[in-house]
Amino acid sequence: MGDGVVMSAALRVEAVSVSFGGVHALTDVSFEVPAGQVCGVIGPNGAGKTTLFDVISGLRRPTSGSVSVTGRESTGTSAVRRARAGLRRTFQRTQVFGRLTVADNVLAAMEWRGGGGGLPADLVGWRGRRRLERARGERVDEVLELCGLNGLRDAYAAALPAGARRLVELARALADAPSLLLLDEPTSGLDADQTARIEEVIGALETTILLVEHDMGFVMGTCDRLVVLDLGHVIASGAPAEIREDPVVRAAYLG
Repeated sequence: MGDGVVMSAALRVEAVSVSFGGVHALTDVSFEVPAGQVCGVIGPNGAGKTTLFDVISGLRRPTSGSVSVTGRESTGTSAVRRARAGLRRTFQRTQVFGRLTVADNVLAAMEWRGGGGGLPADLVGWRGRRRLERARGERVDEVLELCGLNGLRDAYAAALPAGARRLVELARALADAPSLLLLDEPTSGLDADQTARIEEVIGALETTILLVEHDMGFVMGTCDRLVVLDLGHVIASGAPAEIREDPVVRAAYLG
């Protein structure tokens, strides 16, 4: 076990605060997610959910507090290092490579490992490169099948409707077998069949998932536990059934 390794949770957020001038976006936020669990973060607009995701994924440094990602203290590390350690994220506004096909969008997630041509591929040799390309192609097929995108594999991402683009972004996030997956409003813009597909995908995964979502039916049926934010504070955490009946949560968010 090397220095800095933290073993008890796939994700640990400890006393994280974020301030923008005099505005406190997050205040002493603490929770952890055990490996393999699905944890939902819910709360009204302006509660600090996206800021929290930015801190966890390394896009924003907290004003104070710490974050351990995939078992390692990560507060000072970059988003790139966290991604290479196994963290993947989707965004509230879908971000796909519009000029690439659906299959190439998924394949692009594995390019950083080399093997797609050029010097890194040349170093592994022709036979090794062919094996790597074949393995990556098989992984693309698996992920497209899982996300229900086989029929769109050769379509350009820019030409797809919003719901399909969201599924492409999810497929790309899954391509490199993440150990921690952050999903920001994964059902936004999806129809009922696509939402059901997302539920199936999450149910089939063994990875740790943290998601932000406003669809309470989806949240209650998918998550093992919930963390509730309001005005940057954690006001409740626990199993979905507990959160549903919590009077503080009902007053602040569920109504």
